Amino acid sequence: MLLREFRSGAITTVAPFHRITLEYDMSLYTKWHNAMNDKNIDELAGCLHDDFTFIRHQSGTTMNKSEMLEMMKGFFASEAVVIHSQRCVYENAEIIVEQTVMDFADGTREAVLGSTLLRDGLMYETETGATKLDK
Repeated sequence: MLLREFRSGAITTVAPFHRITLEYDMSLYTKWHNAMNDKNIDELAGCLHDDFTFIRHQSGTTMNKSEMLEMMKGFFASEAVVIHSQRCVYENAEIIVEQTVMDFADGTREAVLGSTLLRDGLMYETETGATKLDK
């Protein structure tokens, strides 16, 4: 009889008199999602490539890694910014596609679809599109 335990970062299979643990890397999306929930800027920074670029859906302007992290600090500091739902639509070694519904500091609520290209296992370029929603 085999028993399996699942822990973040490991799967353990227990057979009579044997215990085997296989370590695995948590997905980049999961790391990002957890860092967002924990409001952990250092963990977010660890997900971003040094040459990261964010293309803003509102204006088409771009932000680099440090500018993106400053924006995230502002989000975390604002009680008006609320993430209602966040999910990974697709993830592989080259791309992450995610969908988020959130309220922004200006009082708007948007459904945001993000596409993130990966390089060296990190987020390299993110572009978003959004639809305004009624509250």
